[in-house]
Amino acid sequence: MKKISFIALMMPVLWFMACTASSHEQSDNAQPVYRDVPYVQDYSIKYYKEAEDQHLLTVFMDRNGVIQVLSDKGLLRKHDGQFLYPGTLVKDRIYRPLEDKKIAAFSLLDDQFVYLDDKAVFSNAWAGKLYILHDMPDAKIMAPGRDFQFLISNGKTLKFLVEDKVAWEEEAPEAVTAIRFDPQGNRYWVLGPSSLSIFDPAQKNIRKVMDGSQLTALAVAGGKLIVGTGKGYLEVDGSTGRQIGGLHDKLPWTEITAVEEIDGHLWFGSTKGAFMLRDDGKFNYYNGERWLPGNEVEHIAAGKDNSVLILTDAGLGRIVFDTMTLHDKAMYFEQQVRDRHIRLGFNASIRLFEKGNVDTGQLRDSDNDGLWTSMYLGGEVFRYVVTKSDEALQNVRESLDAMERLYTVNPVPGFPSRSFARSGYIARLSDPHRWQHSSDPEWDWKATTSSDEAIGHIFVFGVIAELMDDQPALKNKAIELIDTLMSHIVRNDMYLVDYDGKPTQWGRWHPDYVNGLPEMVGDRKINSSNIIAMLQTAYHFTGKEKYKDKAFELMNIYGYFKNLMRPMKDVGPAPKDADRHARMLSASWNHSDDEMYFLGYWGLYRYAFNDTLKAHFKDAIIDHWEAERPEKEGLWNIMTALTGTPDFDLDNAMWYLREHPMDLIDWVIVNSHRKDIEFIEPNFRMQTTREVLPPDERPVQRHNGNMFNIDRTHGNGMSEHSAGDIWLLPYWMGRYLGVISEPVEKP
Repeated sequence: MKKISFIALMMPVLWFMACTASSHEQSDNAQPVYRDVPYVQDYSIKYYKEAEDQHLLTVFMDRNGVIQVLSDKGLLRKHDGQFLYPGTLVKDRIYRPLEDKKIAAFSLLDDQFVYLDDKAVFSNAWAGKLYILHDMPDAKIMAPGRDFQFLISNGKTLKFLVEDKVAWEEEAPEAVTAIRFDPQGNRYWVLGPSSLSIFDPAQKNIRKVMDGSQLTALAVAGGKLIVGTGKGYLEVDGSTGRQIGGLHDKLPWTEITAVEEIDGHLWFGSTKGAFMLRDDGKFNYYNGERWLPGNEVEHIAAGKDNSVLILTDAGLGRIVFDTMTLHDKAMYFEQQVRDRHIRLGFNASIRLFEKGNVDTGQLRDSDNDGLWTSMYLGGEVFRYVVTKSDEALQNVRESLDAMERLYTVNPVPGFPSRSFARSGYIARLSDPHRWQHSSDPEWDWKATTSSDEAIGHIFVFGVIAELMDDQPALKNKAIELIDTLMSHIVRNDMYLVDYDGKPTQWGRWHPDYVNGLPEMVGDRKINSSNIIAMLQTAYHFTGKEKYKDKAFELMNIYGYFKNLMRPMKDVGPAPKDADRHARMLSASWNHSDDEMYFLGYWGLYRYAFNDTLKAHFKDAIIDHWEAERPEKEGLWNIMTALTGTPDFDLDNAMWYLREHPMDLIDWVIVNSHRKDIEFIEPNFRMQTTREVLPPDERPVQRHNGNMFNIDRTHGNGMSEHSAGDIWLLPYWMGRYLGVISEPVEKP
């Protein structure tokens, strides 16, 4: 979402917010609650050019919502096109006589198309009465003014057209690259590569008012002029023609190719995308094919439907600004998941065989099918509890069936497979060590299950067991699966033991492994935290003393309580004399561990053995959350709310949900060239910039990714993420915890 001020669009929202006073309110336990009022959500509809040798020049939308694009091969119009389903730019044949005209420029006058060809300025509006001959066969630049007056140029000479004649003609001070009309001063501004001049239609004279260099674009913005250059942009006083201040170069990119003021905001095109200047002085950046067909911007224009038209070298990007609530967004994402991200009940990603074409997608198995499905399933449980939706209930049933089969498709009692698939389709092409044949010849299963799978399972089984009292069959199945997994771990001396009778590489919670790591190595803390959460969950729902006894043994005798309470500030690289394994584990901050911690915190806090432990565990959770705050990670903030603390960065959590792109395709995204963000020195946490970028300006990634990743340079448009774990879990958890309200009706 981009915070843009479209007055007509936002008046109902502003009125509503004025009536309600705030988008926050207090819950019964004094936690803030986000009021789910409509906000502005942006997304892109793209139209690609059909011919590589076409040069696209300008774009406008008229009062009827018709979009025309001028190319060096004539007028084009959009064909088809909707969100995620791009259209094309095709030859415009609506007005047949236009096909024979050599149109060199066009613009808007009173929201109607006006054209410049080698003979005249004319329009099909006003019953076609506008037709002014100019006798400049190589004319290529035009600016409409008042009362059907026009200033045109061939790049050398200027002509002023009034009514049906040429009223003035003169050589320009230098080559003309752009002309803009200033309605406040009733004058025309003429831009050259190194100068800015004024044409006064009353006096019929032109005078140069400013010298410069590498001047590339021009816009009139209220009482100022905005002049784009090859190194940034300048502000010029509209009454004197004098430069205001210095060069603005703290921009996403400084090679400016287009400038436009739209609804009070400055928009810039560049050779590396487009960007909008926000009220806070920062920029919203539109870069890559999430937003634009190409990154070299040719022209920018306002749409008449709360959109911005960004014409690039490869086609047109129409950035649409719509109003919706978070609940509206959730319903869109619910459909996205069900439409193309469910594989055998699992929440899965898809591989695209055609760039950006989601209809060519193929569902893929994953090492973490159980984990990603646990997170999606958890969200659907919260959705069901909050809404009693029959659809959500059926989603829960189907995904829980998939989770249960992870345990029954393999021959190892209590061992959860990573995944399963029909025999031969994956196993014969993949790692034969991890893919094993099931006793059913139709199926193969994936071995070597890790600790992140285990904590995901226990998290969601606990959620089902706790919250679905009205669905006893599902509740009992969840409790049975908790007992199945935890019995395997306890029976095997705190290890996940695979088909070969050996512990898996990461399924290790035994003190010999955990305490064999130096104290500052994160795995010592995370494994201790996770296993206590898992044992507490097992005891809470089964009542079996073996789980409680084992948990207190680990905490009191083997120091797991001390391990899990160790402050996050003490987690860091192992000393140089540590073994290779410890140094590998602690080379940098492990963001997958963050995901495991926070999923584990559900059972660590909610099912704590006593109030004393619960208070300690709350301290540990908040200590971790404090370390994570710079990432503004929506799930971590909302998960922290489960402790009842009033301070969990609700605003940042909602920022995450609102700003998250609706397009979850893995487009190439590049930000490392930006001049408007502050980079910091390499560090243990792998934080690259002083402030985290909005989710819709960085690569799409799951919660186990580093939110400070700013580039994705491979696989452009060749896969799509599921919103099931990325977005729906934090939203529905927030609804269940009561920190996000139900949607508030639009006024």
